[in-house]
Amino acid sequence: MSEVEIKHPVVLFDGVCNYCNSMINFTIKWNKKKNLRYATLQSNIGKSLISRYNIDSSIDSVILIEQDKVYIYSSAALKIAMHLQFPMNLFVVFYIIPSFIRNPIYKWFAANRYRWFGKKESCMIPSKEIKQLFLE
Repeated sequence: MSEVEIKHPVVLFDGVCNYCNSMINFTIKWNKKKNLRYATLQSNIGKSLISRYNIDSSIDSVILIEQDKVYIYSSAALKIAMHLQFPMNLFVVFYIIPSFIRNPIYKWFAANRYRWFGKKESCMIPSKEIKQLFLE
């Protein structure tokens, strides 16, 4: 994977997190252009991308890689929203809030996601309809 060019924005996510899986399904539903690609942080490709882009391995929440740039925390979530169909793309208005305010709120939520939403024993297995959106 390290030699392969990434042609689409890639969303890396925690594959065992119930909330994260729900949010990925939400983005798939609202990304009508089908230009986002997905991989779990736990997958070989996820680990390869983390290594390739020198992403801190302690980051266990959503990561967006787009045009060779890495977005983490709230910036990743808002950049993903830009790819969604109206009205979901309106979430980008939260960019007006500085990241030093957004990120602590995001990190607090992320730190509690297992407690609030639970955790799976294994990563999500995509259905036939969406399998082509997942990197392997």
